[in-house]
Amino acid sequence: MRIVLDTNVLISGIFFTGPPHRILETWKQGGLALLLSTPILDEYRRVGHELAKQYRGIDLAPLFNVLTTEAEFVREITLTQQVCQDPDDDKFLACAIAGNRHVIVSGDRELLKVSGYQDIQVLRPRIFVDTDLP
Repeated sequence: MRIVLDTNVLISGIFFTGPPHRILETWKQGGLALLLSTPILDEYRRVGHELAKQYRGIDLAPLFNVLTTEAEFVREITLTQQVCQDPDDDKFLACAIAGNRHVIVSGDRELLKVSGYQDIQVLRPRIFVDTDLP
């Protein structure tokens, strides 16, 4: 299965246990494929580095190296109109559309509100883990 991960899920999976961590572990074991675009990777890096300042001793470089080599990058597209209330969230929809995927895993309320846009399901991590992971 190929999915798009919102930044909050990736970061939660790195720093904490629970469903986001399980999603990342499944990806590391080859049970999932992650779709990325350059704007998403840039946001992952920016947020990850900000949090790493608070959690000294965590080196995110290895994860970002794996992401850049193991995730599937899609060509960046621009949506014809703003979909999410926060236009910064549209990049996740654009990535899913460009990668012909129908699942984004997110805990972002505004992104969850647009679930169903162009048949893209936006699922909370717990629901995704309970319904889609072995």
